Amino acid sequence: MPIAQIFKDDYAAPVKIWTNDVEETAMKQLHDVSKLPFIHSHVAVMPDAHWGNGTTVGCVLPTIKAIVPAAVGVDLGCGMMAVKLNITEGQLPDSLATLRSNIERAVPHGRTNNGGPGDRGAWGEAPPSVYDAWGSLRMDPRIVAVRERHPKLFGRGVNDINHLGTLGTGNHFIELCVDTAGSVWIMLHSGSRGIGNRIGTYFIEKAKEEMVRWHVDLPDPQLAFLPEDSQYFEDYWKALSWAQDYAAMNRELMMDAALDQVRRFFGFPVNTVETAVNCHHNYVAIENHFGKNVYVTRKGAVRARVGDLGIIPGSMGALSFIVRGKGNADSFCSCSHGAGRRMSRGEAKKRFGLVDLAEQTAGVECRKDADVIDEIPAAYKDIRTVMDNQSDLVEVVAELRQVLCVKG
Repeated sequence: MPIAQIFKDDYAAPVKIWTNDVEETAMKQLHDVSKLPFIHSHVAVMPDAHWGNGTTVGCVLPTIKAIVPAAVGVDLGCGMMAVKLNITEGQLPDSLATLRSNIERAVPHGRTNNGGPGDRGAWGEAPPSVYDAWGSLRMDPRIVAVRERHPKLFGRGVNDINHLGTLGTGNHFIELCVDTAGSVWIMLHSGSRGIGNRIGTYFIEKAKEEMVRWHVDLPDPQLAFLPEDSQYFEDYWKALSWAQDYAAMNRELMMDAALDQVRRFFGFPVNTVETAVNCHHNYVAIENHFGKNVYVTRKGAVRARVGDLGIIPGSMGALSFIVRGKGNADSFCSCSHGAGRRMSRGEAKKRFGLVDLAEQTAGVECRKDADVIDEIPAAYKDIRTVMDNQSDLVEVVAELRQVLCVKG
């Protein structure tokens, strides 16, 4: 059943939470963020909520005439993409090891630089599609204007392809999944990579400098904000919106590369039957809620207006879901972006070993080495509980289980 707890006492703005499973450190963050004077109506917290750098992951923050850069974070535009294919589980071979290796060779992953010709390591030079996409992105008037005013933000790498078309590290992934009807899907998770990180980090520091300059006392320095009339707001908004477009394009390029490898592997026409969505879950958008146009910061949350399709992934051995939004007003038309971490990466590495990892990812063609133990399913909340808690936010369109997973 959905849970919507409302915290009001000693909270400047009410906090509505769709779970009863939020650790104390995250609750402290939510208490702090509620004190911001420009919160509109209330703060909404999704059922995958947990402590995060800047503010709680799974937090939906509506603000009037100001944005908190650290609440947006540094993986600007991070999100998901999924497509349904015209092949079925019965057409999959007993082993998908070769296909996993082929995708890993085709899509740069891990700590890659990928800045241009000769800089993609084992992956070689970027394909023409990446050059074409970067050529358009780098000439976008938004980023050209920001680049001129903030040359230190970009440095020499501004003319490079940088990380476009690459997966990254951590919980970013490419997966082959099967739904309950036996249809095969490709699903992936990544964002704006290094360039988004630089933009986010840069403006977080600028916001902190502004708080010092204005003598603004905050419960947490990470809640430093940029008002609309401040000197950095316009440039931050331009760079942020550009990075979100970069992230969406990054996912499209990786999906094309993964699809190409699937087609080569099967040796017959493999086409997309349905594109579920290419959606952000770390981003800001201008939306109208409760009678006002506001900045909605979704830090680990997906927009779920009536009819919106979204993706809620589990961990690499758990279920994932394609969902359709119900447009719940109290959630600011949002839903969770995944299962949510139950423990830190460090704690997961201490608590679990290779035997645990093999058991919990049984039946999935994926890495099962020490470097991915921090992504073990038990380090995350139970995805079915998370889905039950938000049944008033979304309806399930498709239930997916992984059969292949490429990790960064």
